[in-house]
Amino acid sequence: MNRIKHHLLFQLFILLLSGSAVLHGAASPKITPLTLDDAVRIGLEKSRTLEIARLDRDMAGEKIRETWSNVLPQITTGLSYTRTLQPSVMLMPPNAFSPTGILEISSDNAVRASLDLRQPLFNGSAFAGIKAAAIVRKMSDEAYRSSEAGVISTIKISYFDALIAKEHHQLIQQSIARWEQSKKDTRSMFLQGVAADIDTLKAYLSVENLRPDLIRSEKRVENSMTMLKNAMGLPAETTLLLTGKLERSPASSPVDLAAAYREAVAQRAELHQLDYQVQAEGEKINAVKAEYYPVLNAFGKLESQTAFNDGVRVADSRWPTSSSVGLQLSMPLFTGYRINSQIEQAKISQFQTRTRLDDMKANIRAEIEVRMANVDDSRQRIEVQSRTIGVAERSFAISALRFKEGIGSRLELTDAELQLNTAKTNYLQAVYDNLVATTLLEKALGRRVIQ
Repeated sequence: MNRIKHHLLFQLFILLLSGSAVLHGAASPKITPLTLDDAVRIGLEKSRTLEIARLDRDMAGEKIRETWSNVLPQITTGLSYTRTLQPSVMLMPPNAFSPTGILEISSDNAVRASLDLRQPLFNGSAFAGIKAAAIVRKMSDEAYRSSEAGVISTIKISYFDALIAKEHHQLIQQSIARWEQSKKDTRSMFLQGVAADIDTLKAYLSVENLRPDLIRSEKRVENSMTMLKNAMGLPAETTLLLTGKLERSPASSPVDLAAAYREAVAQRAELHQLDYQVQAEGEKINAVKAEYYPVLNAFGKLESQTAFNDGVRVADSRWPTSSSVGLQLSMPLFTGYRINSQIEQAKISQFQTRTRLDDMKANIRAEIEVRMANVDDSRQRIEVQSRTIGVAERSFAISALRFKEGIGSRLELTDAELQLNTAKTNYLQAVYDNLVATTLLEKALGRRVIQ
């Protein structure tokens, strides 16, 4: 009996442990590994900015359909019913048919049904509007490409921000670990009578002075991850694990400024958008000029009506039908200089857009020159700092050994540790600057590059 009780208690204990593990697993958040390519891909799918751009593109498509309605047939139908409350009368001299001279001429009920057709045959303004709408659709496509490039650039830089925040946090942790080890060594040397009490105090202060930096770096990591998730369009509660590393960008740069500028002119969506706008405004000029031309429309009408008094069925009433077709020609003779003024306004607007296009080209050329200089500067700093780190690590190792053997000073060790931390920080900053500068250069060139 006792064996059975023990067995049941053991089984109950196993079930409780299993249930606790299941509950704990359900409560723990799912961690999603995230590369730079994954971040860009998810951002392109979930970005609210791109969703707005997609809707603008759909809107442009509907605008094209709307402009086609100006040259397509317009068919309308109507049905009206009239109930006579006081009959219409005709006054005439009294006669045998109407001793009072008042003759009722309306029925109690009247129904009228009609079908109208209108077909534009020639309308120059409408055809110019269709061409302009098609160009506007191309403008919306380029606007989407521009928004896409902006989203990719924002996500990449946010990812790099999160990476350098994490790397900087690790540098501070490594620095604290080195000072913790130095504190232990100093304490051991103090017990052996080799180091003074002030050395142990300085070692303790070196560790504690780094604690605020550690707290700030933790908050910076959290904030950078929040900004990354927001740029990707992910909920704030999503848990991400960045698997990328801060490494020099492998992207190739143009050989010279002239080649970079040619690439940008061929690829930049903003330039294409303004160029299409110049074309659209040219069609607007044509549309306004077309108002001088005649407008020719064909029309047709089919109508049936009946009238009957109460007590007569609708089916028994007569439904005479009439139909007609025709042409309508209209042409403005004098509009009070309205059309002339609108043509001049459209020409001025087109000239403004051309000026903005030229200005954008000049700004892009200057931007590319700056971006290429930043990329080159960051690459040079990476080469310098990569060599500096090796020297700083060797210097710190020698200073630590000298201090441990009692022939070096605390000041020497502190300075060596500071130089090592500065070298690593500068290297990370140089790599980060290189990645950001390369990303901004790719955007300036109009490249759609993930990595």
